[in-house]
Order: sequence, then structure tokens, then C-alpha cells
Amino acid sequence: MSDTSKAHHLCVLVHGLWGNPSHLDYIASALKDRYSDDDLYILCPKANSGNYTYDGIELGGERLVHEIEETLESLAEKGQKITKISMVGYSLGGLLARYAIGLLNAQGWLDKLEPINFTTFATPHVGVRAPLKGYKDQILNVLGPKTLSASGRQMWLVDSFRDTGRPLLSVMADPDSIFITGLKKFRQRCAYANIVNDQSVPFYTSALSKVDPFRNLEDLNINYVEGYEDVIVDPDLHVLPPLEREHGNTAARIWKKLRSLGIWIPLSLLLVVLVPVASSVFLINAGIQTIRSSKRIRLHELGDNLERFGRYRVPVVANSVEHAVEQAIENVTSTQDPAYLSNSDTEVSDTAPEKSRRSSCSNRIENIVDAESASARRSSINADSTHGHTLALTNDQFSIIESLNSVGFRKYPVHIQKIRHSHAAIIVRADKAGLREGKMVVKHWLDNEFVV
Repeated sequence: MSDTSKAHHLCVLVHGLWGNPSHLDYIASALKDRYSDDDLYILCPKANSGNYTYDGIELGGERLVHEIEETLESLAEKGQKITKISMVGYSLGGLLARYAIGLLNAQGWLDKLEPINFTTFATPHVGVRAPLKGYKDQILNVLGPKTLSASGRQMWLVDSFRDTGRPLLSVMADPDSIFITGLKKFRQRCAYANIVNDQSVPFYTSALSKVDPFRNLEDLNINYVEGYEDVIVDPDLHVLPPLEREHGNTAARIWKKLRSLGIWIPLSLLLVVLVPVASSVFLINAGIQTIRSSKRIRLHELGDNLERFGRYRVPVVANSVEHAVEQAIENVTSTQDPAYLSNSDTEVSDTAPEKSRRSSCSNRIENIVDAESASARRSSINADSTHGHTLALTNDQFSIIESLNSVGFRKYPVHIQKIRHSHAAIIVRADKAGLREGKMVVKHWLDNEFVV
């Protein structure tokens, strides 16, 4: 933005894992095309670029807030007074933004500034643990936390945040936390979630859903938002009654499957050769970056860094609580089909004591878990049953979903079909041809959700 800007509204765009500010260039340019410099001041923080995203949500959030505060102070020195703030997060950036909101709230900034928009695109609000059961849960979900340093442990919910004994994502969803109270202050809250081809962030976690209603897309008559057909799914009515299929369609579907099989077989053979090599390179680099990240985390607590960031180490929960949790199984995202809870599983999950959650909360929160949350879970499971089976998530994940949904999010399923890597396409992460669908997502957001 130019130094001549008179904007009173600060919009912070936060990139994701391994990312950098350029990943949000399209969103920034779309905002600039829509609003003048006198309407909006856009900040794309740089402090967490590249491998610095390994260092965890807490450190990343502190760096983010520090950069926001520096920007506010710099603008104030030039005579520009910011009165409003919006936060937009992509992928891991959505979690960093939520943590930063908690710190901004604790520092009193959300009383000085009017919180307007909070938006996430393909953000793993519920972590990235694959919803699997049995031996798959123990074997296939073991690698991720070990390859991404602190960020990996936090996104797979196997970390222990400070002295709470709880995963950070669970603490960030505590109803009494600075994060939830800060999030509630925003006028607009929405989330855009890919329904297909997002291997990084599955639909359930970016859409805060206990089910995946889009599992068998070929059998669904998807209901799109008028004017954004084939991309933005209606958030209130995802699916319409099935259409009558013509006889010719059966043959076409068989041919499509055969053609896919013809592509899949040679591709699988190629992967057999390439995956071991690529995996070895990835694991070696992950080990190096994890070591470097651990060193940065230690240095974050020392010297000038301690003086700079120490003031952000505020109490994160209003009530002092004690928490003892059973050792979580380390998990990792896989491309395996998700597992679902049986009817008996949902009954047990719904009525069991859930010791880990109860012991983590004060009496007031216990009552919420025992009464309101249990009731909400029963009703939501019954409602979800019409759209699909409940995924095999952990109790922590169910609690996160319930808590964030109680805050209130407008959630838009996104159907990107022409690009295989929908995780990048949803925000037009790179300037490539054929990204019309991603551009439509951004247009929908600007047309319907973002306000100045």
C-alpha cells in the first residue's frame, strides 16, 4: 500500500504452511481492485515465511501479532488512524490468525479496533488427523507429527500446550479462552472448504463438520449458489433430490471408470518408482527443518526475543483449570478412505464420561459438556445421519467442532473440478491458466461476505 493511504480498515492476509506472502497475491489484488487505498490497508505479514511455519501456531501467532502491532504503530506515526481490523487466513494461516486474534483480544486491541471480517480458506480448524479406526489409526497416522516440528504435533493434536496438558487446538476452542471470546467479536465469520481433491485439508476439518456429505459425488445432485454454478455449493442445502438418470448415462459412467482405470494403472506403477525417492528426500529435509525449527523455538525464549515476545505469554483461559489426558496416539493424514462410527459408537461417544474433556474444564464448562454439548451432539448426529455417517474423530475433535460452530460460521463448500490441486486453487495461489474456479471463490467472498 502507498504511504498516502487514508484507510481506517486494516486487512491482514495470512499465508499457510511453507508459504509466503506472494501466495495471497491474487486475494490482495482482488481486494485492491474492489476497494481503494482510502478504504482498505492490506498487510501480508512476512515473519512466518517458508520454513518458519514449522515453528508452531503459538510462535507463529506471536510473530504475527508483533508484525500487526508494528504496522499499527508505524501508520499511527504517519498520522493514519486504523479503527477497523479484518483477518483472512489460508490453510495453516487460518490457525495462526485465530491464535493472533486471541492475543490481540488479550492485549486490548479488539476493544480499540472494531473487528469486522474473519475468513478462512481451506483451514484445518480441527487438525489434520485422518479419521481412521483400528490399526490404520495407529499405523497410518504416525508420521505427520514427526515431520513438521511443533506445527505437526499441534495439527495432529498430539502436543501438550504449556501446563494445560491439552492439545493447543483444543485450548483454542475452549469456550472460556481468549481465542473464542476474541473470535466472537468479529462481525462476519465464514469458512470456505474444498469438497474434493484437497489432500492437505479434508472437508470435515475446514468446514467444521462431523460428516463428509460429498463422499459419493457421482451420485449427488449438488445444489450450487445461483451465479456461482459448479463451484460454490449452497451452504444451506447442499444436495437436491436425485435426477432421473437416462439409460445412456450408465454406459457413460462405466466407460469413465474404465478410462480412469487405464490412467490409474500406469500412474500407480510410476508412483511405485517415484514415491520412495520423493519420500526419502522429504523425510531428510523434514528432519533438517525440524532440527532448525527446534533451535528457533529455543532462541524465541531467550535474550531480546524474550523481551519482545514475552508479553504475549498471557493466560489463555479465563478460569484456572487442571487437566489430565490419556496419551494421544500420534497420527498422520493419509489418502485412505475415512472410517465412520457405527450407531453403537455414536451412542457410546455421546454418553461416555469423556474423562479427558471433563477433567480439563471448570465446573461451568463441565456443565456445558455434560448438558448442552451432549445434547447438541445427539441432535447433530441425528441431523448428520441424513447426509452421511459420523466420521471416526476423537473426542477433542468433536469438542472443537461443537465449540467453533457455537460461535457461528457461514460455511461454503467449494467444488473445484478442473484442477487436481484444489488446496492451491481455492485462493489462486499461483498465476496459472485455468484457475477460473478459484477466482470465482474469491469473487463470491467479496460479493457476499467481505464488508468494509
